[in-house]
Amino acid sequence: MFDFIYTWFDVETVKTILYYTEIFFIVYLVGYSTFLFVSVVVGSNELFENIKRKRLRNEIHHDFYVPISIVVPAYNEEVTICKTIESLLNLNYRLYEIIIVSDGSTDQTAQRVIEQFELHEVQRPIRKQLACQDKVAVYEGFHSQVKMTLVIKENGGKADAINMGINVSQFPYFVCMDADSILERDSLEKIAVKVLESENVIAVGSMISISNDCKFKNGQLIEQRLPRKLIPALQVLEYERSFLASRILLDKFNANLIVSGAFGLFKKDAVIAVGGYQAGSIGEDMELIVKLHDYHISNGLTYYIKYAYEAVCWTQAPERLRDLLKQRKRWHIGLFQSLISHRTLITKASYIYYLVYELLSPFIELVGLFVTFLAVMFGLLNFEYMLIFFLTYALFGALLTVISYTTRNFLADVKISMKDVLKAFLLCVPENVGMRFILAWTRIFSILFYRGKKTKWGKIKRVDIDYDK
Repeated sequence: MFDFIYTWFDVETVKTILYYTEIFFIVYLVGYSTFLFVSVVVGSNELFENIKRKRLRNEIHHDFYVPISIVVPAYNEEVTICKTIESLLNLNYRLYEIIIVSDGSTDQTAQRVIEQFELHEVQRPIRKQLACQDKVAVYEGFHSQVKMTLVIKENGGKADAINMGINVSQFPYFVCMDADSILERDSLEKIAVKVLESENVIAVGSMISISNDCKFKNGQLIEQRLPRKLIPALQVLEYERSFLASRILLDKFNANLIVSGAFGLFKKDAVIAVGGYQAGSIGEDMELIVKLHDYHISNGLTYYIKYAYEAVCWTQAPERLRDLLKQRKRWHIGLFQSLISHRTLITKASYIYYLVYELLSPFIELVGLFVTFLAVMFGLLNFEYMLIFFLTYALFGALLTVISYTTRNFLADVKISMKDVLKAFLLCVPENVGMRFILAWTRIFSILFYRGKKTKWGKIKRVDIDYDK
């Protein structure tokens, strides 16, 4: 069966290669499980300690506010854009502006914003501190004393659209968010606290939750439940594990390389200093964060990139498998572009983590399984032992996933039904095993068939947000 292998190697060489490869694979799995376990423990403890601090003393509501510009890049977002803007107008924050950038949309995105919010065209010069495509028209208006600006521009991609929003912005800090997202009423205040703690904070990430099948009213979540459809439900468990666990732990070491494009706060001067968002980058949000790390480390500057888990943004997850696979393909190519472009960070522990356990993980896991099969066939491993090992690994990962889901919602005082808890238990194994390997193949193909930089927006079918005034 394996005669073709023997044409290159003798039997002992093959066995030696398989033996050491299998050892590496087992160490890799144990290392990842250990990291995930420590992350969940640290994340849960952080939330628990935060609750105790709140009970011991009332939160101080200060009169100091960081002026913030909210930039919302949009491409063919007519289904969700107005609901997103309505949520922004309900924020509990004193001083902010809203900037919508329609990046060559071919639907009614711009027209719906103009009509619903009664914006008027103005002749306004734009100082291009960051490179971007030219404007076509600018509209302005005020709602509840909040200034709104709509910029219609030529298509250049999401990064290009955000750069235009930064150029238009008037405040020293800006928030970048997706056009299909809902911010909780206190989210801007929660995320801004981090920059009030230190002037060296240049970026802040947030907690991203999935809004599918949730209900909102006046900027507040009034009903949360696991989505009825399987694909978004599996993503809820994945998001909870990721945002509760790894990002809180990495935040302790100033090691987060990602601030989600759905909701992140940035110091404008720092972003302009590194040239803004990289046009042509598929993962423009990660590329910017890696670039900020690289720039500040290279120049010996003190800086912090923080994570505000109390600042919650609700975003839509793809409901169709093909949309999910397209999304993850873009994300993995973006990760590849970012790590390759900033190889000087190779000595940073977080770079190694993202390289080994994010970029290379699908290759390592699938090759590891194949090598395990060969090792069993060659009699190097006990089949029953390896089967027990892999089942234990899968169940351990599934258990941590459901613990992350239940713990974060419980400690965050979010009511979840017993039905959803039972559903999470039933879905944690297929999420940890089934969807994980489907996405692994997708991530592998995204690198194998990588064709260079692209500027096209990802097309995902949107559904209306259940949001009432």
